[in-house]
Amino acid sequence: MTVTDRINALARRVPAWVLYILMVLPVPWLLWLAQTGGLGREPIQALEHELGEIALQLLIAGLAITPLRRHLGINLIKFRRALGLIAFFYVSLHLLVWLVLDVGILSQIWTDIVKRPYITIGMLSFLLMIPLAVTSNNLSVRRLGPGWRRLHRLAYATALLGGLHYVMLTKVWEVEPMLYMAAILGLLLTRMPRKTRKQAV
Repeated sequence: MTVTDRINALARRVPAWVLYILMVLPVPWLLWLAQTGGLGREPIQALEHELGEIALQLLIAGLAITPLRRHLGINLIKFRRALGLIAFFYVSLHLLVWLVLDVGILSQIWTDIVKRPYITIGMLSFLLMIPLAVTSNNLSVRRLGPGWRRLHRLAYATALLGGLHYVMLTKVWEVEPMLYMAAILGLLLTRMPRKTRKQAV
């Protein structure tokens, strides 16, 4: 049995709901660190950053599922919906920490959204995730039919905007945000038709 076969066999045995439990576990741990000084001098900003970074990692993991199946034969498709919903959960927490703990003043929140481009882009990414989260269920798949797939292509824009939000947030050229952006662009490139991909390269 090959490594791919072993991974696929394990994936078939593990139910998707396990992912929901495992991926939520960092939240109470991060909250505990924020309360006890484990996140440094600025725990609110650190908590905000950690939640946003986990969300971006989950979005990238979701983007990787199709290329893994197409190019390596690793079938993790049943986990894609869970990854998307958990990513939305982390983005919501990221936004909530910013709204309530970081800014806290309603007028200042609107000013930041309008005047700071990285916040504008981050908010747009969040808004695009809402219809994806709402329709991530079997009922929506049946009701929307072929339109469901077209709607969920918004996931590409969501990940791209999320990566751009992270790059712009740092205000200087740092390696980590650029690596995230490179991963997103690379995974999106694999979805292009082969002729288009060659022209893009």
